[in-house]
Amino acid sequence: MKRSVLIIFVLCCHNLIAQEDAWVYLTDKPNVEASINNPISILTQQAIDRKTDQGIAIDVRDVPVNEAYITQLKNAEGITVYAKSKWFNSVYVRGSETDISALMTDFDFVATIDFADAELNALSRSTISYNKFEIEETLVNFNYGNTQNQVEMIGVDDLHLSDFTGEGIIVAVMDSGFPNVNTMGAFQRLRDNADLLGGYDFVDRTENVYDFNQNDHGTKVLSDMAGFIQDQFVGTAPDASYYVFRTEDIFSETPVEEAYWVEAAERADSLGVQVINTSLGYKTYDNPNYSHSDADLNGSTTFITRGANVANEKGILVITSAGNSGQAGVGAPADATGVLSVAAVDAEGNYVAFSSQGSAFQATQKPDVAAQGFAAAVINLNNATVYNNGTSFSSPILAGGIASLLQALPNTSHEDIKALVRMSASQYENPDFLLGYGIPDLSQALAIGLSVENEAFYGLKVFPNPVGNTLHITQQSRSETTKFRLLDVLGKTILKQNSNTLETQLDLSSLNAGIYVLQIQSEKASKTFKIIKR
Repeated sequence: MKRSVLIIFVLCCHNLIAQEDAWVYLTDKPNVEASINNPISILTQQAIDRKTDQGIAIDVRDVPVNEAYITQLKNAEGITVYAKSKWFNSVYVRGSETDISALMTDFDFVATIDFADAELNALSRSTISYNKFEIEETLVNFNYGNTQNQVEMIGVDDLHLSDFTGEGIIVAVMDSGFPNVNTMGAFQRLRDNADLLGGYDFVDRTENVYDFNQNDHGTKVLSDMAGFIQDQFVGTAPDASYYVFRTEDIFSETPVEEAYWVEAAERADSLGVQVINTSLGYKTYDNPNYSHSDADLNGSTTFITRGANVANEKGILVITSAGNSGQAGVGAPADATGVLSVAAVDAEGNYVAFSSQGSAFQATQKPDVAAQGFAAAVINLNNATVYNNGTSFSSPILAGGIASLLQALPNTSHEDIKALVRMSASQYENPDFLLGYGIPDLSQALAIGLSVENEAFYGLKVFPNPVGNTLHITQQSRSETTKFRLLDVLGKTILKQNSNTLETQLDLSSLNAGIYVLQIQSEKASKTFKIIKR
């Protein structure tokens, strides 16, 4: 009897040991060369085609994680594996600090360990807190809805009139749950057209992503893109195709959700997705030791931000809400250099106080642009049209519009699409930390894009890049004045120059080393380059 009591006591003490979260990075992957040479073994044909069309190489990041390694980690003492990432060749684990640290010595395939508690990695974190969903309460419950204002505000109605409604574009939505999307009337048109492609719940590891008991935030978000009720409600991309992935657990706030998101983004990439919308953001966690400091939100540090940047490198247009924390600043992955982050405005186009503001911590202009996020029409899990607040809705409203723009400009790269969206925005010449470049006009973005397709700069060359003191720009023909503008990573114009010659030189000798954006524009064409100053 005494021995049994002792065993129970020991087990209880073991359970009281503090549990930590960490990313475990692995040393290698199996069959890398063979997999890259036979990409259909690791990617769908749609993913291969998207990468080929954009000149994006299939590389080691596309090769899956070694499942034998994962099995060994699952069997390790005190370790639970929650997620995996092929892009970062890592797994997300939970266990005691001792058990996690032991993985380095117990397994030679473990390269490094990154604890979510930054103190365990000799780093510090901020403890500023906010609830990212607290703004998004139902304001008015109607039996009908009206999306006219939020659609017309970004000019996507003109695209719809030209039959650009997202047809043929594949979108992935990462969110907290999608109850009733597979049954409710607002998505009947989506299902009838076989455009609801399926999804996965990465939190509970189940195919049942439409569980009625889940939070309906994702259902509302999806409605602003794909919802359709005759004469009452039209999403901004009603004819696009959609995957829905649950990556957010509303019952807790831990960094494992960042790992779930990256895993879902990898799934989206392998399925050939062209656009990702995520109305989620991460800065503060239940365990304050895990929280991100302002300095972490520099566009390239947090796990989810790095994942979003890889998704961008893979040719996916990643669009995300800026966040609902106002002056507390944008969260991750809205800070990512490769994503288009969306602020919120009211029906008149004015900034609303809850919309997260950018800052000098971000390496690029944040937020990027804005759309209606105050009193935005959405459809809830009961198939009722209601009005909600939050950048959670300004993001999908614009994401759907951009999906429709992609359909209209099928030969335009995702980087050029982002440039066109910014160029069409209301305060493109004077971006700020509230609305970024402002509210886009996608009909104008389309007009600029078509002019580029029809009369692009002929024989345009920009060299050298990286550049020292002098940047050379040459064209094979020129019949009108070309405008050159150089911006720093915060979107501030630091150099302007006009030319009507075939060769132009820009003196960059006074600039500090870093990354800049060069915009070249004529009366009928425009192009954007990333310039690296040595």
